[in-house]
Amino acid sequence: MTGKLYVVGTPIGNLSDLSPRGIETLKAVDFIAAEDTRVTLKLLNHFGIKKESVSYYEHNKRERGEVICSRILAGENCAIVTDAGMPAISDPGQELVAQCAEYGIEVVAVPGPTAFATALAVSGMDTGRFTFEGFLSVAKKSRFEHLDELKSEKRTMVFYEAPHKLANTLKDMYAAFGNRKIAIVRELTKIHEEVIRTTLAEAAENYADGALKGELVLILEGKKQEQQEISLEDAVALAQKLVDGGMSLSRAAKEAAAQTPFKKADIYRELL
Repeated sequence: MTGKLYVVGTPIGNLSDLSPRGIETLKAVDFIAAEDTRVTLKLLNHFGIKKESVSYYEHNKRERGEVICSRILAGENCAIVTDAGMPAISDPGQELVAQCAEYGIEVVAVPGPTAFATALAVSGMDTGRFTFEGFLSVAKKSRFEHLDELKSEKRTMVFYEAPHKLANTLKDMYAAFGNRKIAIVRELTKIHEEVIRTTLAEAAENYADGALKGELVLILEGKKQEQQEISLEDAVALAQKLVDGGMSLSRAAKEAAAQTPFKKADIYRELL
């Protein structure tokens, strides 16, 4: 009889978030396909589970997938886990699920924490409609093509990012989208969990030094209807009203930039 593939969500930080069903499944399967067997061993040890683990990650996924499928077809049950979160979400596990589908292998979901959904829930942003964009490419051409495609996106956008790439990502997002609200959610469910609610202009300036560490999820505001209709002239007029009320040119330009799609520098230049 053919076995099954169990897609098991694992904690994104706090090990106590592994569900009772997840624990039972990891105990019951014949072997586990893990993104990093060392990380998975810590999880298994925490719950006193002794089980064979085989590595399954980006650079061996196709050939290792064939081996895993062969074992399942021979009657063994396998659980696939990632280092943190739900496998197959912006993760090589999606290819193993697809391979199993090709072979007619039953795939069973054992739900667990997912970073993007958890980050959305605490972001304070509009969650009625959103689009998950995963990681931006490190290749400049693909990266800017991706951002350019999203300029008119009205839904809240969710990105994953590594800390050492954050500064460039914020800078590129500001260049592509102008000033919008953003929530930077880091170290979810861990000791240093933090939600930074700010704007792209302030984030690009405040975190340019790369000092912000930890696993990151970026929640970016979609394009607002009023942003589609406002002109630079309107933004400058808004800033001028603030100046007439006693505000400095620099502060007025910054305030107008926060309320429009235009950059502070452009508004400031027009004010001068």
